[in-house]
Amino acid sequence: MIVELGHFALVLAFCVAIVQSIVPLIGAQKNWTGWMAVGEPAASAQFLLIALSFGALTYAFVTSDFSLQLVYANSHTDKPLLYKVSGVWGNHEGSMLLWVLILALFGAAAAWFGGNLPPRLRARVLSIQGLIGLAFLGFILFTSNPFTRLADPPFNGSGLNPLLQDPGLAFHPPFLYLGYVGLSMAFSFAVAALIEGRVDAAWARWVRPWTLAAWIFLTIGIALGSWWAYYELGWGGFWFWDPVENASFMPWLLAAALLHSAIVVEKREALKSWTILLAIMAFGFSLIGTFIVRSGVITSVHSFANDPERGIFILAILGAFVGGALTLYAARADRMQAKGIFSMVSRESALVFNNILLAIAALVVFVGTVWPLVAEMFWDRKLSVGAPFFEKAFTPFMVILALLLPIGAVMPWKRANFARSLRQMAPALIVALAVAGLAWSLETGRSMLALVSAFLGSWIAFGALAELWVRAGRTPARLTRLPRADWGKAVAHAGLGITFIGIGLLMAGQREDIRVAIIGEPFEVAGFEITLDSVDRVQGPNYMSTTGTMSVRRDGKLITVLHPEKRTYPVEAMPTTEADIDNGLWRDIYLVIGDPQAGGGWAVRTYIKPFANWIWTGCLMMALGGLLSLTDRRYRVAAGARKTAPAATQPAE
Repeated sequence: MIVELGHFALVLAFCVAIVQSIVPLIGAQKNWTGWMAVGEPAASAQFLLIALSFGALTYAFVTSDFSLQLVYANSHTDKPLLYKVSGVWGNHEGSMLLWVLILALFGAAAAWFGGNLPPRLRARVLSIQGLIGLAFLGFILFTSNPFTRLADPPFNGSGLNPLLQDPGLAFHPPFLYLGYVGLSMAFSFAVAALIEGRVDAAWARWVRPWTLAAWIFLTIGIALGSWWAYYELGWGGFWFWDPVENASFMPWLLAAALLHSAIVVEKREALKSWTILLAIMAFGFSLIGTFIVRSGVITSVHSFANDPERGIFILAILGAFVGGALTLYAARADRMQAKGIFSMVSRESALVFNNILLAIAALVVFVGTVWPLVAEMFWDRKLSVGAPFFEKAFTPFMVILALLLPIGAVMPWKRANFARSLRQMAPALIVALAVAGLAWSLETGRSMLALVSAFLGSWIAFGALAELWVRAGRTPARLTRLPRADWGKAVAHAGLGITFIGIGLLMAGQREDIRVAIIGEPFEVAGFEITLDSVDRVQGPNYMSTTGTMSVRRDGKLITVLHPEKRTYPVEAMPTTEADIDNGLWRDIYLVIGDPQAGGGWAVRTYIKPFANWIWTGCLMMALGGLLSLTDRRYRVAAGARKTAPAATQPAE
């Protein structure tokens, strides 16, 4: 009964989405207040109905209702409760239901907290959100129904992919979808502004908090995925340039560009056309990511690899929304004339360069991701584009961005003096050079990568601190009176710098050792003495584990005892590798145990990874900086006074 109720709620949400996508849009065009007001209760009702449907599916997973085909294929009675719940979105159908739930949540949030928006703009935004929801609810109901019953329910399920049975993967998809889908709000605001024919400073003030919230969630989601890959897959890497990883990274880059571009629209009434285009493309790349994951056209360890028919449906949605928005964009180009004038040396110019570099970087990632598909389609050639291409093609743009960022941040609006801005950053530059010199001297291989990354990361991080000092007028007492947005920007930029340092020093200084380890015989890796003390068979809740006990010493002193595992899940008939890591501020000791060897001993991999945790610390700092900015009162007020201006409510001719 509960499952049928969930299915009915989903159908009803589809009907509500039809009303939400049509009635407010007509009301805004005709200036019918009652019709415009329909958008708010419709958005709330759509969210509540989809939440009810999602709750019913979750109930089916928790109670192991194997009469549902989805539960049978992705759950098992012996699974821990956390993984029964995460199994809801550990598959195509359930994850799409989570997708539309988050989409409806953002639409409802716009209805609940958008009271300061002009009524016509709010109605159009809610209508566009409803239209996106309508498209994806139709996709679920007609091609990916999560409530399909089995005629003869089995006694037990097939289980969930063991790689997904991990806390990191339990939380990674929801955060990632909050970021992916959250960018739909920027898209809806952009299309609503194009329909209205008006893009101004107030519009930029309204769109920035939604974009910032999506960027924060996307940052956390990408960081969780990277962290999971690092400790769970057993290969010691944090980023593989996999197509699905890239699918989340491209919207992140474009969302970062959009945040900076919207600042110029808000402050100087410039870059209007570019900002609208970024809002369209950021969500467009989110849809491209959805297509990549669910179409099966690109091979990926993360992909659901479903049948191409579903991919065609998603491709049609992508073409309709992005193509339609770009057509409207072209038709309204004359309504988005820039008003602000600025010189080549100014903060506006610095933000333009920032946007260009981020957009080109996203384009490089896109080309590298889809090129194998293009080559196979047109030339029948099997190509593989891997890390070497991305690192060589992507890195130069990030280096230039890092060099320009601290100076551009302290430049005044409209016109600046480059030499004066550089002098203001002189203390940060000196410290960054000192840190780079220290990294060069400590890195035994004298790696240029360590030198450059240490300099760039320190330059960004200490530049962010120097910018705060400049904004406070070099008066400590004024630091506490700075807006939260300034503090948030400084924390986010410092986090980016720390991530730069972590990635560069990890890649330059990591040590890897692969060998057959004999029980009781120590071996040395990078100054650490490691001993395989024992190997035991351990019964887990739904797996069997081969667990090694390995002690790590340095200079005869015991540092840690680690327990890497090799697990076998009988239901799924799939082995997994569970690395054990001694985390530290300056280095990680990373141990992996493999299979027993014919001549005796066990295959063991050892990695010494310097500054690994700086990568995720920096990511969390970026997200924290975004959250600090989001709590700034100016975002909450969001130019509410603009709604009283008569010009803001005039329909486009």
